[in-house]
Amino acid sequence: MDESGDSGRPQPGAGGTDPSAAPGSGKPKRPADPGGGLLMGRPFGVPVYVAPSWFVVAALITWVFGGQLDRVLPELGGARYLVALFFAIAFYASVLVHELAHTVAALRYKLPVRRIQLQFFGGVSEIEKETETPGREFILAFVGPLLSLVLGGVFYGAMRFVEPGTVPGVLIAGLMISNLIVAAFNLLPGLPLDGGRMLRAIVWKITGKPMSGTIAAAWVGRGLAVTVLIGLPLLTHTGALGTANEDIGGVETVMDALLAAILAGIIWTGAGNSLRMARLREHLPDLRARTLTRRAVPVESATPLSEALRRANEAGARALVVVDGQGNPKGVVREAAIVGVPEHRRPWVAVSGLAQDLTDGMKVPAELAGEALLDRLKATPATEYLVIEETGEIYGVLSTADVERAFVKAMARPES
Repeated sequence: MDESGDSGRPQPGAGGTDPSAAPGSGKPKRPADPGGGLLMGRPFGVPVYVAPSWFVVAALITWVFGGQLDRVLPELGGARYLVALFFAIAFYASVLVHELAHTVAALRYKLPVRRIQLQFFGGVSEIEKETETPGREFILAFVGPLLSLVLGGVFYGAMRFVEPGTVPGVLIAGLMISNLIVAAFNLLPGLPLDGGRMLRAIVWKITGKPMSGTIAAAWVGRGLAVTVLIGLPLLTHTGALGTANEDIGGVETVMDALLAAILAGIIWTGAGNSLRMARLREHLPDLRARTLTRRAVPVESATPLSEALRRANEAGARALVVVDGQGNPKGVVREAAIVGVPEHRRPWVAVSGLAQDLTDGMKVPAELAGEALLDRLKATPATEYLVIEETGEIYGVLSTADVERAFVKAMARPES
């Protein structure tokens, strides 16, 4: 299953700031590697990870496919499981090609890709930004299933060069069928599948509203989840003509129901996440540095904390900026550091000891808003930022805690 999308956006309390950055060091750490399992490589500069859940499904495929090989090629004996393991690896290599198609298309449109992850039900390409047009959205979604169809055709052509009933013949036939299934499944018109993103692009094109496309594709996705939950066990228990399959036992019945429940849950959750992320993007313009900024008072480095707080209270300010003798900003006093100083010690503690030295990345223009603001904060993780006017004058201090609260507020709004 493919869930390519923009799941890499910063989340409240997570990607917006780096909690591992050393407070007060003045040297924020580099953003952590996205991680997500065993790193396999970086094609096109994008890290590819194999999640721990992949090993579970690889073992399951090996066991199931090995059992099928025993019926087709009984002479293999125990070696059939080695063949089945090779099939599992080759199948996920096909899934990787599917995801790389999304990645190449995204990079072609200058959309950053956070990572590719191979996991329980296929792969995920985490594209960090939205496409600008419905046409690009459609292409970005369609290239994955297209590559799976092409692979299916390649394996179909390769079947002419192998003898049926042999190990190569069975492997190639299995890979042909599995790639066609991946393509067909991902073309189903519901989020988070590729077909859902294609449906979203079509509705977006018709209505001119990307949110309308997301709502339509997400609700179709939820309908698909219910269909999978009910229909998959019924499908495996009936023949092509709807007759009962009496060869299926109790264990197979439980496994089919469990598989259907897991798959339906993933689709339902993915559809809901798509709605929430779309709603957040819709409210991103409300996240403006100017409106979220706390008023600040400038103080020199030797100023006692108690005196600095007195000046801030008189001015109705909620932040302190350390300046030099010419009034140039040198650092921002961290709120967490202020809280950590007992009141009886504040007259003896200079604000310079509680300040984080300013870097260029910590100076944020007051007019910055929306995704541009989030990208700026993500590029330089910190707890507070200095907000400045176009003229270079100090406007105030932006706290990541305030940004995160704005995120939560936006996410809590009712669905459109």
